[in-house]
Amino acid sequence: MGAGSKVGLVIFRVWQIVCAAVVLGILSRFLYLINEAGAWRDGRVIYGIITGSISLVFSILFIAPFLYAFLGFPMDFVLWIMWLVLFSLLAARTTGGRCNSYWYYDYWGYYWGRWWLTPVIVTGPGDIEWAGCSYWRTVLAFSFLAMIGYLGTAILGAAVVAKWWKKDKNRPAVETAATAQISGPTNVIGGPTHTGAIRDTTAVPSQPATVV
Repeated sequence: MGAGSKVGLVIFRVWQIVCAAVVLGILSRFLYLINEAGAWRDGRVIYGIITGSISLVFSILFIAPFLYAFLGFPMDFVLWIMWLVLFSLLAARTTGGRCNSYWYYDYWGYYWGRWWLTPVIVTGPGDIEWAGCSYWRTVLAFSFLAMIGYLGTAILGAAVVAKWWKKDKNRPAVETAATAQISGPTNVIGGPTHTGAIRDTTAVPSQPATVV
């Protein structure tokens, strides 16, 4: 794990926390208004709240730049898929995020603007004064950004873990080679081999001097 990987992980986690908190806050506010009006709860909104809650807790717990945070990359892949599904489901409610669909002015904008308190015949977004349009676009934008953020940490985590696993796998072979180099070659009995010259201990008797 290099310094770049650690810094990148922290940046991505902060990014994810911000995105999840924004989406969770807006959708929770809308759910509160729906419950106050006693209207039906859209399953896509519930799914968005669940996704935002799980993401927020996970990103806070795995924000520390240690190995365990990188090992959580499978969950990053899961959350990436969840945000991808959420963005697709929400974007399908309106065309390109524009606040002119029937679902927007009859449901989201109607209840966001509390128009049930002053009953009005709604035939278009102008009748509800485009209530909650900016918040709806914010949900779509930050859902997309969260999806990108979790894809980034999934790829980063997988790369770091693969590099660490490869390095750890090769470590025993390196240690064995280093040990063999330090201890030197051994003979067949198992003891160290003497590389120096072997001294001949056989004494050669000296010849007596010849007296002339």
